[in-house]
Amino acid sequence: MKAKKIFESMSPYKPGKQIDDVKEELGLAQIYKLASNENPFGYSKQVDETVKAHGNHFEIYPDGYATELRQVLSSDLNIDPDQLIFGCGSDEVIDIICRTYIDEDSETIMATPTFPQYKHNALIQGAKIIEVPLVDGYHDLASMLAAITEKTKVVWLCTPNNPTGCLIAEQALKDFLTNCPKHVVVVLDEAYYEYIIKDQAPNSLALVNEHANLIVLRTFSKAYGLAGLRIGYGIAALPISDTLNIARGPFNTTQLAQKAAVAAYQDQAFISYSYEETLKNKNSFKTVLDELGLSYYDSETNFLFVKLPVSGDLLFEYLLTQGFIVRSGEALGHPNGVRITIGTKEQMALMQEAMKTFITKHTGTEQS
Repeated sequence: MKAKKIFESMSPYKPGKQIDDVKEELGLAQIYKLASNENPFGYSKQVDETVKAHGNHFEIYPDGYATELRQVLSSDLNIDPDQLIFGCGSDEVIDIICRTYIDEDSETIMATPTFPQYKHNALIQGAKIIEVPLVDGYHDLASMLAAITEKTKVVWLCTPNNPTGCLIAEQALKDFLTNCPKHVVVVLDEAYYEYIIKDQAPNSLALVNEHANLIVLRTFSKAYGLAGLRIGYGIAALPISDTLNIARGPFNTTQLAQKAAVAAYQDQAFISYSYEETLKNKNSFKTVLDELGLSYYDSETNFLFVKLPVSGDLLFEYLLTQGFIVRSGEALGHPNGVRITIGTKEQMALMQEAMKTFITKHTGTEQS
């Protein structure tokens, strides 16, 4: 049996190291995972209470329409319920978009580096990938517009961008959408939306109403702390959402994930707490990095990408021996850097001390 030829040049996604694996490998009792941009404060207590009260009937198929979650989100976001497309994480919505709009005769445009699943799924559909390098961590929107041709089917905008954390300003986004040809689907991936400084967050839902070719992606995996349950969603004008829901599997989100997402979304106090604590800890980390003479991208997320005078793999391996899992930039298109999730105050204090030791050793300068 022979698969598509493209698979010969592709590899499965390689996630970061897992806590139990590192404990066993290094014989460490305590490991802090600061690699995958998960919420270190967990998730809303209302999730456990709701799931317990609901009970589980795993022998029954879930609600394929995700009715309750659809009603909660559409009411709060002031959109038509049918504008929502739910997925097993926003990863699945990305896959649905690729299966719906991309084929072997098409091109798709994205930044580099950015979230790798855009490229991964588009390649499987046979598309030609057009990658436009970031400029100082930001999307080069002018160059992305210039790269559009009649064959362009989808343009991907990750904002804030992963792995740099840089946000596309609202006016720049409006200008891009105004100038983008209407035959092109624009995907605005807002996985880190809840971490954007509030007065800087673009009104992307208003833009959906203005641009029929726009899809906005959001997730419950980051700020809401439900990464292990895999649920995310897209928002688009009805012609697009109707088409994507045809391509979507009939029971693609579990009953447990749906109930948990409802409870998590309704506890905005927890989201506010996570946002405030993350912002404080991120600002404190920036101060430490400044003292160490290390630069970093301007991040509107729950992570910082730190630029290093040495290979990111070196810091990754050192922090691993100290009980911290971070993400080396080697796999993210930035070999001389690391991406570090903002943890709790206690986690960050310990990790920062380890970084000071590393930098002192590799730069020959003492740190106070």
